[in-house]
Amino acid sequence: MYVPAHFSVPETEELHGLINAHPLGILVADTPNGLDANHIPFELDPKVGEHGLLRAHVARSNSIWQDVKDGDEVLVVFRGEEAYVTPTWFPSKHEFHKQVPTWNYKVVHVHGRIKICDDERFVRGMVARLTKTHEATQPEPWKMTDAPADYIQTMLKAIVGMEIEVTNITGKFKLSQNRELRDRLSLGKALIAQGDVALGQATLDAIKEEQS
Repeated sequence: MYVPAHFSVPETEELHGLINAHPLGILVADTPNGLDANHIPFELDPKVGEHGLLRAHVARSNSIWQDVKDGDEVLVVFRGEEAYVTPTWFPSKHEFHKQVPTWNYKVVHVHGRIKICDDERFVRGMVARLTKTHEATQPEPWKMTDAPADYIQTMLKAIVGMEIEVTNITGKFKLSQNRELRDRLSLGKALIAQGDVALGQATLDAIKEEQS
C-alpha cells in the first residue's frame, strides 16, 4: 500500500482500534486458482505476538480453507470511514481555484501467516466470543444457548476456523493532512454537516493532536 508520510499511522494501538471498530475484513490469499478475496468478520487478540493475532471462520463449503496451507502468507484489509471530498469545501479553492476532488478514508492492511483450525472446540469458543461482543449492544443479547444444542452442533460442524499470526500491520488515515489548516477545518465541519460525522471528527481530532 502506498502510504505518504503525512497519512501514515505508526501507533499499533490506533490500528487495532480501527480493526475492533470495523471487524469485517477482506482476506486476500494467493491460491492455486489465483487470487481469492473473502469478506470475513475477524476477532483480534492484541496480546498474542508482536502485532497481534486474528481469528475467524468460514463456511466449510468455502474452498479457501483448503486452498491455503498452514504458514501461507495472506493479507487482510480493514476499511473504516470514507467519503468523497469536493474542492468547494476548501476556502483556498475559492481564492486560488487550485484544488481538485479527492477521497478521504481510513484503512489498515494486515500481513500474516495463516493456520487452519478445523477443531470444534476452537470454533465454538471463537463463535461464542464473537457473539458476546457483537450482541452486547442489543437490548436482549442472543446467546448460543438460546438455540437447541443439536442445532448449534450442526452449525458448528458447517464452519472451519482459522488464525492469522500478524507479521506486519500498516495504517493509512487519509484526512487531508497535506492541506492548509483552514481547508482541513472547513473539511471536517463539512463532513459532519453532511452526516459523515466519524470521518469529520477524525479530521478535526487529527488537527488537535498536531497542535497539542
